[in-house]
Amino acid sequence: MGDHSAIEWTEATWNPTTGCDKTSPGCDNCYALTLSKRLKAMGQAKYQRDGDPRTSGPGFGLTIHPDTLDIPRTWHSPRTIFVNSMSDLFHHDVPEQYIRQVFRVIAETPQHQYQVLTKRSKRLAEVGARLDWPANLWMGVSIETAKYRFRLDHLRKVDAAVRFVSAEPLLGPIEDLDLDGIHWLIAGGESGPRARPVEESWLLSLRDQCEEAAVPFFFKQWGGRTPKAGGRVLGGNTHDGMPEHHIILT
Repeated sequence: MGDHSAIEWTEATWNPTTGCDKTSPGCDNCYALTLSKRLKAMGQAKYQRDGDPRTSGPGFGLTIHPDTLDIPRTWHSPRTIFVNSMSDLFHHDVPEQYIRQVFRVIAETPQHQYQVLTKRSKRLAEVGARLDWPANLWMGVSIETAKYRFRLDHLRKVDAAVRFVSAEPLLGPIEDLDLDGIHWLIAGGESGPRARPVEESWLLSLRDQCEEAAVPFFFKQWGGRTPKAGGRVLGGNTHDGMPEHHIILT
């Protein structure tokens, strides 16, 4: 967590919770799980709770961190903040009241834009119907293969100012994607030593579907063992599309 991030589509990260459990194939080589194991070995206090070894691992047990809630209030210059790069805010073990506390901080710091991403779209739809959605909160779901297109239907049920899709890691072709009510799509290949390769045709299909639906398209990376080595050029161009409601990244 910090006020600077190497993630291409954001500026800072904020982790009011840490830890998670695998829920679909996109989680198989989770970078956060690997990093949490290392952070536990280093003695980092936030990463000392172990998760279920079947779905999680050392230092990656779901943990809420109320002491971190006020961190964005200390960042006075506007920035785009990815919430929970090391967790999932809509994990079933995160109390609804705590989600409300996170949303309250977001609403009370309107100088920032916040990005929340989940694979638990069913809980998002259920809890989201009872939440007050701040105007500066972007809500997204991950879709790694066509099997998980249903997450978009859940996403469309929430009253977020910006609704977006992360097709990363992209693990197969996703055709006939219904982008109605969607404001942004990020796509990219998997990174790390066990990265599963992405095919150019899968990425180009998403790019073309976005163009047809007038949805901004952001190509993050080709991925691989050294993810940035492959660059960010797709079809002869970089693609840095962003939704209309955003602070310009610096």
